[in-house]
Amino acid sequence: MKISLGCKALAVPSPVWVIGSYGSSSQPNIMVASWGAICCTSPACVSVSLKVSRATYANIVEHEAFTISIPSRAFLFETDFIGNVSGVSINKFSATGLTAVRSDVVDAPYVLEFPLIIECSLLHMLEIGSHTQFIGQIMDVKADEEVLGENGLPSAEKVSPLIGSAGERSYYSIGKWLGQAQLDNNWLANNLFADEKLAVMPETEFGNLRQDNPDCLKVRKS
Repeated sequence: MKISLGCKALAVPSPVWVIGSYGSSSQPNIMVASWGAICCTSPACVSVSLKVSRATYANIVEHEAFTISIPSRAFLFETDFIGNVSGVSINKFSATGLTAVRSDVVDAPYVLEFPLIIECSLLHMLEIGSHTQFIGQIMDVKADEEVLGENGLPSAEKVSPLIGSAGERSYYSIGKWLGQAQLDNNWLANNLFADEKLAVMPETEFGNLRQDNPDCLKVRKS
């Protein structure tokens, strides 16, 4: 039985992103944000939502740019510190010993020691309520060579990013690898398409599968 928890901003997991920006005096600043995600493929964009009270809010508005530095689990304590002090009162780079690097494509700094960096130019702002959503167009992605997989793209296992659980106010790390999408020998697909295997079907046909399809209902009820 499901238990109603009411109207709450809960989603599991959430990212643990370190947002980099410059202040009015070109002071590099970083903060931790969890309300963020990829939001568009073309143009490639990410969204991050911030409160107007955050120093990073004003920085992004002024410089029209920000970076996302994705920390690995090795930097848990530094990341936690960054998320719990204000950049108004302390230089977080100096305090943590992390290195601020000026982006070569946007007017914002990133964290050298973190394995994956996303550099963004401000594209849109949306006032929602308690938070403002900033849409950043991705201008470049930088990654340490050692976190790249065989396809030349970041591997979640190698990046070993921190993830958050908002309701618990807790950190977690990525678990074990489960499989490559599309899953080979997917029992659900095999049942749905017994006579025409999913592996040889055009992707558009699978995407158009209706939820009230009798075969779909039969599998879900079994």
